[in-house]
Amino acid sequence: MITIETLNQLKFTRIYTLGRLVKTRAEAWDAQPKGFNNTVRWNVGHIFVTMETLIQKAVGDYEPVHPEWIPFFVSGSSPDDWEGNVPSTDELLVALEEQPERIIKAIEGKPSDALQEPMSIGPLHTMVTIDAVVQFAIWHEGVHAGMINALNHLTGD
Repeated sequence: MITIETLNQLKFTRIYTLGRLVKTRAEAWDAQPKGFNNTVRWNVGHIFVTMETLIQKAVGDYEPVHPEWIPFFVSGSSPDDWEGNVPSTDELLVALEEQPERIIKAIEGKPSDALQEPMSIGPLHTMVTIDAVVQFAIWHEGVHAGMINALNHLTGD
């Protein structure tokens, strides 16, 4: 089973991320300071899309929300390459706020060894349980929340 600690950490991490975003000025969402590959908007979308796609891989019947956003925010993408309707700040904030409860409903009660096949992140990390996948997603979000925090400082929070 997914541990209550993991679910609580998911909620806490999202609260932290949203707290960084409250401090982000409107014009900073798309600023890309020298030395940074992406923007606040990209990091926010990347957090959302990564959680959606990881949970879809871990829980076969999970349907990602906003699959049309995946090309904008998948690893390796860049705001420099965006074409089409990139999600607005409000759309991204609402998506982030709603995501944890939807994810929790999708994974609650699942056996901890529910992955049909191990999931690897590069050559160094392999996950075999849904709990491990959620823990990785939490760590991943923390990395990008740190980037958002740095971008806020560089763009004059």
